[in-house]
Amino acid sequence: MLDSTDLALLRLLQADGNLTIAELAERVALSPSPCARRVKRLEQEGFIRGYRAELDRKRLGLGTTVFVSVRLQHHREDAVRAFEREIEALPVIVACHVVSGAFDYLLEVVVPDLSGYERFVRSLQALAAVQDINSSFAIRTVKSSGALPLEAASTA
Repeated sequence: MLDSTDLALLRLLQADGNLTIAELAERVALSPSPCARRVKRLEQEGFIRGYRAELDRKRLGLGTTVFVSVRLQHHREDAVRAFEREIEALPVIVACHVVSGAFDYLLEVVVPDLSGYERFVRSLQALAAVQDINSSFAIRTVKSSGALPLEAASTA
């Protein structure tokens, strides 16, 4: 069960994963040892899955984001597994969700430009299970913090 101090630690680490234990401890009014134990427990219990740097897509030359809906031809277990393995192997796909509705999957694809997207689409079309692809290009990002809404999280 998470308490208010745990949630405060998670908020702080979401905002800046580089904070030291001493900095975290000061901000949540704990001494460093109990703070370190709490962070370690949050990691061990899976609330914190890891730490990473947030990179600027445009500065890296990856300025085109496309949301791609994919419908499969059939939903046999072997076909679905094979499709998902192929998706996991494509680095331009930064997120893949199984969705309800007219399509089966929603992919977030990041490429340098339209030529890069065309190459990706050709590789996707080559997969045996793919029946239909629908693309929506991101014009502008309004929000992309990546931070989870901890105030809405169930802690029971």
